[in-house]
Amino acid sequence: QILCTNKTRLQLSFVAKRFVIIMIDSIFMANERGDRIVERYYRGVSNKQSIRAFRHQFIATKKLTKPIIRIDDTTFFHIKVDDVHLGASSKENCNPALVFEFLYAIAGLFREYFTKINPSNVRDNFVLVYELLDECMDNGYPQITAVEILKSFIRLAGESRALTRQEAKIKKALTKTITGVNEWRPNKDLVYEKNEVFIDALESVNVLQSTNGNILRADVTGQVHLIESWNQRVTKDSQVIMKTKLSGTPTCKFGMNDKVRLRKEAAEGKLRRAVKVVSLDDVTFHRCVRLSKFDQDRTITFVPPDGEFELMKYRVTSEVTLPFRVIAIVNEKGRNRVEYDVKIKPKFKEQLVANDVVVKIPVPENATAKQKHIKVRSGKAKYYPTHNAIVWKFRRFLGSAKNGYRLQAEVQRLHSVKETPWVRPPITLQFTVPMFTSSGFHVRFLKVIENTGSKPYPYRKLQISLRSHGNFTNT
Repeated sequence: QILCTNKTRLQLSFVAKRFVIIMIDSIFMANERGDRIVERYYRGVSNKQSIRAFRHQFIATKKLTKPIIRIDDTTFFHIKVDDVHLGASSKENCNPALVFEFLYAIAGLFREYFTKINPSNVRDNFVLVYELLDECMDNGYPQITAVEILKSFIRLAGESRALTRQEAKIKKALTKTITGVNEWRPNKDLVYEKNEVFIDALESVNVLQSTNGNILRADVTGQVHLIESWNQRVTKDSQVIMKTKLSGTPTCKFGMNDKVRLRKEAAEGKLRRAVKVVSLDDVTFHRCVRLSKFDQDRTITFVPPDGEFELMKYRVTSEVTLPFRVIAIVNEKGRNRVEYDVKIKPKFKEQLVANDVVVKIPVPENATAKQKHIKVRSGKAKYYPTHNAIVWKFRRFLGSAKNGYRLQAEVQRLHSVKETPWVRPPITLQFTVPMFTSSGFHVRFLKVIENTGSKPYPYRKLQISLRSHGNFTNT
């Protein structure tokens, strides 16, 4: 028996309400016409008529102007994934951030099983979808959305026979994995002949520059990934990619030139030499990172998953170093001719080389250009009518070319009955610069420690490389 005083009852009531706010009553999927595809009820609280009303009144009529909609006493949360509307409903005061995070995690999980989420794929994998929804949530509480773990226990129909033979063993392992401390690394008995660690820093640079050279906007975004293959790939966002092949469950400590940490070390006299610092505006970590350690000493401490994962995201908006300088002169000669004089100069070190540099120079829609009127001394330039632009490509752009490269071109304009003025779209520049970061980000150290003690972990190879890529817009 528990003797509850008034104060204790209030505390218990507060705790109960705090847990109630994360309950989800149902998960549903509908096509673009509002027809039902999948509905899964967890608590028996939501009414089927309310979900039907939401589908018919908002999805079918294309009136989804808000991500959260309330009908009577039920709150609906929805996202659009490929060709399917994925939503959740609740009668409680749910945490919206948690609900949307769960919906996006579910969408990513479905993509791992069937690449595109559309009504036909969902119907073809009907049983699989319900199995995943049952494992990911229990009585309205999100449980697990780790792709690596669920893929090892829930498989496609062709693999179901191998799964049923070891059903008892798998159920026991599943319970132990989900309730474990490091659920993102389920296999703790990993053994590699060579313990290797790779780090690849990728930054996405977005710059907006005026015609007179003034920088209107410049920012850098970055991510940290752990990948299985070390092939270079083109990414839309900046990344600091990691690849680890480590036996057991070691702990990694990742240090960077963070402004807060280096200032603290300088005040304590631990900093031996001056180091360029970087001020991170926004930082988001993978769930394996220990946030308490980062708040304490700004060190990223984690037990790495075995496979590809996103370790962190960051964004920098101050003290951004631009890799290129673009000077463009566009003159309209009368009504029939437009002349271009574009110069591009590198601003990175002479030892570095930029790869896959593409300069896109827009031209009027009613214009045409002959190849003999496009003159360049380096690279290849060609007029593409489908893009309404002159595309200037460099396979390798040397940093030692401090004078830069120049393009001179002339296009002819064709006039129509209804002539509209030319708006002059901006010139865009795409590039990739290895061993260069616009934010100044660099890796200071990486320590791999065994969980049995503070003994350094023996790894044979540590490779660190830096790359910068992105878009440069000249208005």
